[in-house]
Amino acid sequence: MTTTTATSITTKPEPATATVRAAPTVRTMTVVSGDHAGHRPSRRTLRGRGPRGGPALADGDEICAVLFASLRRSDQRQRARHYLSGLLEAQGRKTIRNIAALTDGAPGEQSLHHFISDSTWDWAPIRAALADHVARVLRPRAWVVRPLFIPKAGEHSVGVGRQPAPDGGPALNGQLAYGAWASSEETSVPVQWRLHLPDPWLADAGRRHRAEIPDSAAAETPDECAAVAALSVVGRVEGPPRPVVLDVPVTDLAASVRRFTAARVPLVVRIGAHDRVAVDDRALPGHRSGTVPARRLMESVRHLRRPVESGAGPGRLAAAALRVRLPGPGAGPELLLVGEWRPGGRAPAALWLAAPATASARDVLRSARCAGRAELDERQTGERVGVRDFEGRSFRGWHRHMTLASVAHAVTALDGADGPPTGGGLLSA
Repeated sequence: MTTTTATSITTKPEPATATVRAAPTVRTMTVVSGDHAGHRPSRRTLRGRGPRGGPALADGDEICAVLFASLRRSDQRQRARHYLSGLLEAQGRKTIRNIAALTDGAPGEQSLHHFISDSTWDWAPIRAALADHVARVLRPRAWVVRPLFIPKAGEHSVGVGRQPAPDGGPALNGQLAYGAWASSEETSVPVQWRLHLPDPWLADAGRRHRAEIPDSAAAETPDECAAVAALSVVGRVEGPPRPVVLDVPVTDLAASVRRFTAARVPLVVRIGAHDRVAVDDRALPGHRSGTVPARRLMESVRHLRRPVESGAGPGRLAAAALRVRLPGPGAGPELLLVGEWRPGGRAPAALWLAAPATASARDVLRSARCAGRAELDERQTGERVGVRDFEGRSFRGWHRHMTLASVAHAVTALDGADGPPTGGGLLSA
């Protein structure tokens, strides 16, 4: 039997004015979510008033009270709830116009536009509260960093330009951001975003001013952008340490490993078939043969494969692991290279490097599975709450929209979430 749980969020009535309005009608929309693998179906009832009354959200009152506590003004808290309700309820793209259609029409659109693009509220405290809340409720196994590419036709949205496609394809016109996701093997929620700003946006003073890019924003590579997105969360969330799963195309693998090693943060990073490593185990063939492509090395030791239980069920995956180092001056720390084989496969389906090297293959693959969960949830929940739908042009507006879209994702994903224990042997030093 499939069980369903009800989640709803209600907005408080707007302050009374001298104008007398007819009593708003109440409408109810039922949304069924969680139909993909690993999610229990959940039924969320979203109650809203008529076009003049403002949408309402219902049992998310508690999460709104927690996450929006940093908004000092009641009208800002009210607008945040309206925007959140629209992200959950609006049909089609989650534009300010479509969200306002659930509230006050044209006046509501102007008010919401001001709230997102021109108001003074800071999104950072809301993200911090979201990360703390999600870590407490979900008990994530890992922080997953994923790229988010947002295609754009024009050139005026902040950060837009010819960006490297996350799938390794040709450069495309759009925005490139990196999200840090709190992820278990069953559920994930984005809790931090960092927008990559190409050099033309930082070098042009007029362009910076029009997009309201802060003076503190400096040039950084996509690798650096991804690392900062993760480390800014790890450094501020209380609780046991969790590994970072870097599921991004990495240009300078050695530099990325050094960043996380220096921060004493456990790391699992996906690598490519042609990334070169040196065997660090004297008992294995190839110890003195210099560096070799990671895939070729794994294929040469596939006789070492063993069945592993990585959360997908015993015996479904096989893995081989060996200790390696990266090429280059200093060689860096010893790492664990893990190859993952699917049933019947001759070549490894995925390659992962882990630091510290004391991690077990099982723990590495369980953390790596969180990357697949985040990818699935981005596609099935993130798209639904509008992570790619912001149409404004400002840096502040983009970050505020992404913050509230992350809250909407959390309202959807955490309905009845019961996460597994965190960490495992990956955290051993």
